[in-house]
Amino acid sequence: MELTKEETMAPKLPMVAMLPSPGMGHLIPMIEFAKRIILHHNIHVTFIIPTEASPSKAQISVLQSLPKSISHIFLPPVSFADLPSNTKIETLISLTVLRSLPSLRQTFRSLSDSYTLTAVIVDLFGTEAFDVAVEFNLPRYVFYPSTAMALSFFLYLSRLDQEVHCEYNELTEPVHIPGCIPIHGKDLLDPVQDRKNDAYKWVLRNAERYREADGIIENSFVELEPGPIKELQKEEPGKPPVYPVGPLVNKDVAQTGSNSECLKWLDGQPHGSVLFVSFGSGGTLTSNQIIELALGLEMSEQRFLWVVRSPNDKVANASYFSADTQADPFDFLPKGFLERTNKRGLVVSSWAPQPQVLAHGSTGGFLTHCGWNSILESVVNAVPLVVWPLYAEQKMNAVILTEDVKVALRPNVGENGLVERQEIASVVKCLMEGEEGKKLRYQMKDLKDAAVKTLGENGTSTNYISKLALKWSNKSNVTN
Repeated sequence: MELTKEETMAPKLPMVAMLPSPGMGHLIPMIEFAKRIILHHNIHVTFIIPTEASPSKAQISVLQSLPKSISHIFLPPVSFADLPSNTKIETLISLTVLRSLPSLRQTFRSLSDSYTLTAVIVDLFGTEAFDVAVEFNLPRYVFYPSTAMALSFFLYLSRLDQEVHCEYNELTEPVHIPGCIPIHGKDLLDPVQDRKNDAYKWVLRNAERYREADGIIENSFVELEPGPIKELQKEEPGKPPVYPVGPLVNKDVAQTGSNSECLKWLDGQPHGSVLFVSFGSGGTLTSNQIIELALGLEMSEQRFLWVVRSPNDKVANASYFSADTQADPFDFLPKGFLERTNKRGLVVSSWAPQPQVLAHGSTGGFLTHCGWNSILESVVNAVPLVVWPLYAEQKMNAVILTEDVKVALRPNVGENGLVERQEIASVVKCLMEGEEGKKLRYQMKDLKDAAVKTLGENGTSTNYISKLALKWSNKSNVTN
């Protein structure tokens, strides 16, 4: 059936294409951003997801639950048969994007038949897709899902790379990232710790390409990171504008997980009395560290809800995509631990509805691996922290939270490489009962109030999101 002249002349709906990394950690805040973009603007968002394997159940489930104005396309898997088995995740993500460019190009062509593409947004390791955006004459944006401090580091890395000739962890003086508190080289993100590795080269390449962007969308807010954001927003030649739009967290927490065993158990606990212990979807500990953590929680005599995973004794951190529990994690707990603590502790295997747990009135503290999504969820619920960084940029996040924002305590690692039970008990007790814990709680409450304000009507983050959405919908009107 042929289209009428009126139908062929009808303006096409504007579409923004978003390219997240293959894992869940960057997809979640990008989805929250997309939801806010479509809220007051007639824009369609499509997630175009480069892959190197079949999509995970978690990805499919979260993408299928989205409003009609947000669609998704999984690009055909690329092959890594030519890569060594020890290739690091940053290299794999960057190559997934690079090797997906032919199918991305084809997808853009096909989408252009029905929509007016008005912008391409890639996440922090997706800048190879800028080449296709240029071919289609589309504005390019970077979505940076972590801290403003880490973004400042990315923009500073090219200069640091030229000035420093040793490994960063060998530096005797702290690194001075513009606008940030000084940080030791050993606390910088994992992929820059070995400058000869391809992972470092890919981080550097992506970071250098940020300057080609028409804007950088940052998942933080001024009150949380005033120094870095002020510095990032200074106008300089060749530096793209930065839009702090955070905290991007799921506000609809009541909708899922309400029948969970965890939440029912929390309902029976006193207000603010429970320490939530979770290392995220990718966090695992060694078997010796699990024993120390269990005995430390027991010694603290505090109430706790612990999401336990089976150990990983090969590396003390974990996989980026997901640390699937292969064995029963309960088998690795100290003998009699569950029986001795069952009056004040609940241990669950592998997963808990984290946003709902942190929003629950009985939760009074969070022992976390310092993933940025987890931190922002803590901020919007005013839950103070014990920080236990494992991988990626989490050590940088721990430095911000303990030394700059001062909403967290950090246990010391012993000479044997373990955080020992006495240290865990002491820090947990200090957070949940001590004077220092009270101070952190007040500081978190102030940050929560600031987060509510910035996300409210006429709040700074809301206004930046509206500004971007208006820009993308206006571009469509000009095109048509």
